Amino acid sequence: METTFPQLLAQHAKDRPAAPAMREKEYGIWQTMTWAELARLVEHIACGLYQAGLVRGDHMVLVGGNRPRLYATMLAAQSLGAIPVPLYQDAVAAECVFPINNADVRFAFAEDQEQVDKLLEAREQCPQLAHIFFDDPRGLRNYAENGLASLDSLIEAGAAFARQNPGFVPAEVARSHPHDVAAMFFTSGTTGNPKGVVHTHNTLLDRARAGAAFDKLTGDEEVLAYLPPAWIGQNIFSYAQWLACGYVVNCPESAGTVMIDLKEVGPTYYFAPPRVFEGLLTTVMIRMEDAGAIKRRMFHAFMDVARKVGPSLMDGKSVGGLDRFKYMLGNLLVYGPLRNNLGMSRVRVAYTAGEAIGPDLFTFYRSIGINLKQLYGSTETAVFVCLQPDNQARADTVGIPIDGVQIKVADNGEILVKSPGLLKEYYKNPTATAEVLTADGWYHTSDAGFLDAQGHLKIIDRVKDVGRIMGGANDGAMFAPKYVENKLKFFPHIKEVVAYGDRREKVCVMINIDFDAVGNWAERRNLPYAGYTDLAQKPEVYQLIRECVEKVNADLAADALLAGSQVSRFLVLHKELDADDGELTRTNKVRRGYIAEKYDVLVDALYGGKTEQYIETQVKFEDGRTGSVSATLRIMDAKTFAPVKAAA
Repeated sequence: METTFPQLLAQHAKDRPAAPAMREKEYGIWQTMTWAELARLVEHIACGLYQAGLVRGDHMVLVGGNRPRLYATMLAAQSLGAIPVPLYQDAVAAECVFPINNADVRFAFAEDQEQVDKLLEAREQCPQLAHIFFDDPRGLRNYAENGLASLDSLIEAGAAFARQNPGFVPAEVARSHPHDVAAMFFTSGTTGNPKGVVHTHNTLLDRARAGAAFDKLTGDEEVLAYLPPAWIGQNIFSYAQWLACGYVVNCPESAGTVMIDLKEVGPTYYFAPPRVFEGLLTTVMIRMEDAGAIKRRMFHAFMDVARKVGPSLMDGKSVGGLDRFKYMLGNLLVYGPLRNNLGMSRVRVAYTAGEAIGPDLFTFYRSIGINLKQLYGSTETAVFVCLQPDNQARADTVGIPIDGVQIKVADNGEILVKSPGLLKEYYKNPTATAEVLTADGWYHTSDAGFLDAQGHLKIIDRVKDVGRIMGGANDGAMFAPKYVENKLKFFPHIKEVVAYGDRREKVCVMINIDFDAVGNWAERRNLPYAGYTDLAQKPEVYQLIRECVEKVNADLAADALLAGSQVSRFLVLHKELDADDGELTRTNKVRRGYIAEKYDVLVDALYGGKTEQYIETQVKFEDGRTGSVSATLRIMDAKTFAPVKAAA
């Protein structure tokens, strides 16, 4: 069996040269690249890179969105024994400096002018970055920087070299070994500098194959590649499993056309973090609120049926004849058109991961006939640790350990993993490597959880984040901030939440409204507003959010373990949390500790009993300029409920 990515490419090109490997939408038209065409492109890029001086063991940075030529460049680098290092395309220049210097990067691929400008700015602190090859030439005609060249010119030079040396690339590919380093992915760096996670061909492909076998994936799958290539989740689904299975990867035209492209492609295998599923549901709910009264009533009536019997039907359980008929009717009138509108009419398997998904959100998708499941993994584990079988998808677990994985729970509740997909090391960071990898091969996940009676893994929160309420009526109660945040984020009007309560007498939260959803809600009520800050502080909006908070509190009261995590006070932030402002990671995870320091005056106001607090915050705009946003924020109390058992 072929054991490296370039070897798999060569095999596909030999066995099925005319089969589609990738599609790219350009100027509104889908362009197909076959496996033979891809292999030829990879050979030419590899020859060009070799002539430019890329050698075995070198690192090569790639910055851009999902494009066939980005993936071809990754394969070309690997063909020479070099190591691709994808970086987030929305990262600013300063965020690129550490990875480039840490990995001694001399070569870079940039998708377009924006990424070229970023790398040129970073090069002032990274003098070894000698070669930058760009894909899209628009706006770059008059650039005369040393080492800056088009990918087209590289391909042209490589093609000439390949004609003279036809056996060069195959010989280089043959030298590769499954335990050679294949790629490096940098972590988000929430608590300091990011760490380079080193993976071999074997670790990535072993897990890709294990995941493919679990869900019976074939070369007939269709996948839409729209998430950042620097995120290992996207890389596994659109690169490792793509080459392991030989299915088709489709690249959207732009971030703005993803929804349209999703409907056109009709993927059979779909992956998205909870934030994307939240956004899709918010769009649906906004459209339903704008619909006529009859259509709204029909939608809500059939959704009640879906919530009642949809998950059972999805799991193959028996359902009463009348309920089955109602669901069939609902499928004809509501669920089918809704799946089609979401671009999921052909989805056979859909996964979500990256962070916990709200149980109501999870149930919604399964109830309308979308086989949404959860998986558990991380950059360090090559993603696939636990997956949910088709008939055992539950909102409160992340599945069972798949082939090759062992799990045990430490005394402090931390989950430990042993798997063929574990990282080789953190690059140039033996101390950090020793902290997460034990001498006998167990990986410390930093997640708290347990295996239930059915063998499913349940995640509570990060070990460091699980805390205790101290003082007051809930003294000693468990506090799991991510669990509280996710329950609130199910509501379409709430985009982001930051919860606090560890070693405090009560739980307080800061909330970001979803500007589109709440804006639509306000317009239908003739409620005027002048931008996000103004809308966020409207008394009517606070009342709307308060109702959401109190519904979550009622749900938490029914859970004996987490009843003490009910939200006592909340405020709505005057600005959206933003990765450019350091408040979110590049994978859109909340940096709770950083936010607590940045907004310490708000945290103090929440716990100090204040009803309002003035704050001024510096923000960074997309063009690099800085400014400030100020407002006097309201602070509101929320009703809490006695635990159900105590009430009984």
